[in-house]
Amino acid sequence: MLEATIIPTMASTTDQPTVMGPVPLPFNNAIAAGDVPAVDPGLLEEYESIISSLPSNPKMHLNCYQGAWVQRTWVPGIIAIQRGHFTPRHGDVVLVSPPKCGTTWLKALAFATMARRVHPPPPAAAAAAAADVDAQQHPLLRLNPHDCVPFMEKLFAAGLGSRMDALPSPRLMATHMHHSLLPTSISDNPDCKIIYICRDPKDMLVSMWQFARRILPELQFYNVFELACEGRCLSGPIWDHILGYWNASKTSPENVLFLRYEEMLQYPNDNVRKLAQFVGQPFSPDEEEAGVVMDIVRLCSFEKMKNLKVNEADSSPIQVPRNTTFANDSFFRRGGAGDWTNHMTPEMAGRLDAIMNEKLHGTGISFS
Repeated sequence: MLEATIIPTMASTTDQPTVMGPVPLPFNNAIAAGDVPAVDPGLLEEYESIISSLPSNPKMHLNCYQGAWVQRTWVPGIIAIQRGHFTPRHGDVVLVSPPKCGTTWLKALAFATMARRVHPPPPAAAAAAAADVDAQQHPLLRLNPHDCVPFMEKLFAAGLGSRMDALPSPRLMATHMHHSLLPTSISDNPDCKIIYICRDPKDMLVSMWQFARRILPELQFYNVFELACEGRCLSGPIWDHILGYWNASKTSPENVLFLRYEEMLQYPNDNVRKLAQFVGQPFSPDEEEAGVVMDIVRLCSFEKMKNLKVNEADSSPIQVPRNTTFANDSFFRRGGAGDWTNHMTPEMAGRLDAIMNEKLHGTGISFS
């Protein structure tokens, strides 16, 4: 169910309240309850025909669609978005990342920042003294970040894309799509803001492997590593994913904000300020003095989110292919940088670094 907060606005010349976004859209509950509209059989047949013609990796449930390796079940959603079933709106913000690059954290930070006037982050003292009350009030203390910021392609693949229309502005949504897959209504639209986050590919692969083992326990890290080096892992080629948004951020810095996970770990407060400025909601002097930035970072910290009841292993699951699920705790494993040293040999790390350096040569971005 869509939840929204109604608040009065002083600037209004009527007695009508104003709905302030972003608001959560916990569509996994709808999927689990079967609250999904029927899809036209002819359209399903067309989607299946398209998917069956694509290069595939059945074990990993991937298809190569327009040069990018994506989850098979999300291809219909991508096609629907490309065909204009999603209508951008002034103030829309789209969070983009390759998988396992700080996506969950970025969703939490962006939601807490953009919704702070309706849902103020609890101050440190209040959080300790009134945890039960806070859990009732702030969405991030009772919902997983993925229920606060929906994946667009997942919504449309499930037949729930129209629910985006019911969201109040500004809308906050997410995608793993390559820049080349985005329709121009998003990629070339000055009314849409894109916030991109990437990560050292070595850590990304380790995190992706650990995540995938939840449903593929026999999966070996070496297999994921080889696919990545060949450009055939999830959201691969990795270098194409990164370069698409890097180049867009250089061409249109007012529309695309490019963030790096390691820098956000090192300077979270500065990056939250940068995010707020980019979406047109800079922190006021009063907010700075009150410590709102630090409250947001604290609310969205790895340890805070990991230890919430909603993000425990037995919490509501996230739907994935083959009717299996990822428990919410799977989105909070380590949250740091450098874990690749525990899983890669120096030779493996050197090989991946060399590939990335070759692909990114002369662009101004590197990971080694």
